[in-house]
Amino acid sequence: MEPVSDDPSFSLPTVAILGCGWLGTALARHLLAAGHPVLGTTTTPAQVEALTELGVRPHLLQLGTDFGPPADGVLLNLLKAASVLVLNVPPRATAAGTYPTLLRPVHRAVAAAGIGHVLFVSSTSVYPDEPRAMREADALSNRDAASDVLRAEGHFVPRYGQWQSTVVRLGGLIGPGRAPGRFLAGRQALAQGNAPVNLLHLTDAVGVLGAIIRHGAWGHTFNVAAAEHPLRRDFYPAAARYLGLEPPTFRPETGPTGKSIDSSLLRRTVPYEFRHDDVLAALPHC
Repeated sequence: MEPVSDDPSFSLPTVAILGCGWLGTALARHLLAAGHPVLGTTTTPAQVEALTELGVRPHLLQLGTDFGPPADGVLLNLLKAASVLVLNVPPRATAAGTYPTLLRPVHRAVAAAGIGHVLFVSSTSVYPDEPRAMREADALSNRDAASDVLRAEGHFVPRYGQWQSTVVRLGGLIGPGRAPGRFLAGRQALAQGNAPVNLLHLTDAVGVLGAIIRHGAWGHTFNVAAAEHPLRRDFYPAAARYLGLEPPTFRPETGPTGKSIDSSLLRRTVPYEFRHDDVLAALPHC
């Protein structure tokens, strides 16, 4: 790794966050507090003012089928002004094959702008739903993968060394505004009660992304999830009761079901201490 210098005269790299929604805005706030200049994009005109007040240099940008030359120019100029791109654009629930297509203009702009580093925010949904621990090698990024998300990851793993990239596969996000007690409250006879939850608090998602940038942890794929994985039949009723909501019920099942996300590679590689490894204890912080 090539860590960011601790020399106070060292200028921290400018970070562009493509996708300043719930996670992206929290990351922007974290990076600004650390001293990074931050550029950001949003699809919502009202969010431009909020980002400006936060200290982000905002850009209104909408990826999609009507993405044309004006938007291409905005994206290229944005990336030319940054050293690090955080690509935080989740896949949409649309037809197969659309996610890599959606991100194609970003890939072109990354190559044209000569940006040094790309941090691709992905998801643990890339793993098969099998009752075992999932490590990074269980789903490989490449441009010919069957999964849209894996193909999109593969486009940002450079073939010719143009930039350095790291992929982070986040567990299900919880935190302020995303209290997990609301996810399944009141639902009855749900399946997969014996499946472990693979969750991640916003504080730790932001902390990990910031630590990767801070310590120069490039050239990796990392799983990012809390260390504790209580069963769904235990966690979601407790989370609902914490909010005073009707707890969900689960069908009787025998044997384990569902994957468990192993984030040990990240923990061995990146100097970051998780604050919410116990997701039941994290409920008051959501």
